[in-house]
Amino acid sequence: MIIYNVTINVDESIHHDWLKWMQHKHINEVLATGLFTQAKLVKVLVEEEMGGTTYAVQYFTDSKSKLEDYYHNHAPRLRQEGLQLFGDKMLAFRTELEVMEEYYSLGN
Repeated sequence: MIIYNVTINVDESIHHDWLKWMQHKHINEVLATGLFTQAKLVKVLVEEEMGGTTYAVQYFTDSKSKLEDYYHNHAPRLRQEGLQLFGDKMLAFRTELEVMEEYYSLGN
């Protein structure tokens, strides 16, 4: 399994509109490509020196080839909308992660 992780620091001046856009539009559009099986939106609980609020979105896919398909056929268009709406009020960086093994608690 591959996790495409996008970490975004969002300026407070656009925070409400950005979060609404992510929750109701952008994540759904990424999933609608059919290349990811699920997504998780998480808030980073560390305060950044630069200010703002930081989030990570994790998109799960079963192959590197599907992620490459996303990069070539969908990412430019989907990233462009965020830039048009929010410009330099958000700063994103992307990481690719490969799940090696999963472990679970034996009980609580």
